[in-house]
Amino acid sequence: MTGEKKEHPPQQQKETWRAGMFMIALAIQYGVQPLISKRCTGKQVIMTSAVLTCEIIKSAAALLVMVSNGSLWIISRKWSFAEALRDSALPAAVYALQNTLLQLSYRHLDSLTFSLLNQTKLVFTAVFMFLILGYRQTKQQVGALLMLLVAAMLLSLGQSSPNKQSKRIEQEAKFMLGIVPILAASVLSGLGSTLCQWAGQVKRRSTYLMTVEMSIFGSICLLVSMFWSPDGKSIQHNGFFYGWTPLTYVPVVLNAIGGILVGLITQLAGGVKKGFVIVSALMITAMLEVVLEGKGLSGYVVAALPLVVSSTIIHQRYPYVPKAKTA
Repeated sequence: MTGEKKEHPPQQQKETWRAGMFMIALAIQYGVQPLISKRCTGKQVIMTSAVLTCEIIKSAAALLVMVSNGSLWIISRKWSFAEALRDSALPAAVYALQNTLLQLSYRHLDSLTFSLLNQTKLVFTAVFMFLILGYRQTKQQVGALLMLLVAAMLLSLGQSSPNKQSKRIEQEAKFMLGIVPILAASVLSGLGSTLCQWAGQVKRRSTYLMTVEMSIFGSICLLVSMFWSPDGKSIQHNGFFYGWTPLTYVPVVLNAIGGILVGLITQLAGGVKKGFVIVSALMITAMLEVVLEGKGLSGYVVAALPLVVSSTIIHQRYPYVPKAKTA
């Protein structure tokens, strides 16, 4: 008995330390991604090419992880196409569309506004968690979600109310090509997260296996859409890597690494609360934007930032706990 007590705490501490390191890395990736995407991805780059390249890199990384830990050979013996179609195809299609919308938003919103609006995915995740998995929210969590919506409204007002007549068209373009896509991507993120959690918790599917499957299915969806999409026509006329430079690979690789980090954190911590990662990422984005771009924070952003930070912390600290049934 005493030997067992001495073995478990060090193992738990090791896993906690590793999860902490991955969370720090993910916070940095989330924080720098908008800035790096704007600086390294030219407007000539075809969005579909960036998304497809990201999926290829993500799949390769997930396969390497499974090879290194020996799980690939075990999983391959039990793998079924029907199960892959059931558990991974739908979320893959959802995330493929979400990634395309995110790429569009990166180019038309400032980095901090993008990061703040991106947090509304927590609201939609909570809604889909209740509708699909039956997960309820506490009063504190509902209040936190309302605070998050208020923050999103403030940011929308800040983007869509121009001070000068000459800037009205530019502001309308930011609203339609920046705010609307990021909010739509947040809805898809909530749906995709819930579907993945259903597959992982209810169907007990491997996180890394789902990463590979979803990348393949998502890539197929994008390839099919290229037959009628503007991106498909651009690739046919200009080539897949039109507008790419060596720097273009930086945000693409970072985005793929972020997807792997999410899987690692989920595996080590079992549904670890990513709210603190998100808050840290917002701080990193804000500091980098002020330092690198020399921008002052607008009144709307200053008002929205504490709302996003507070709502995220409250939502994570007051989870719903089912009441124990009495005989």
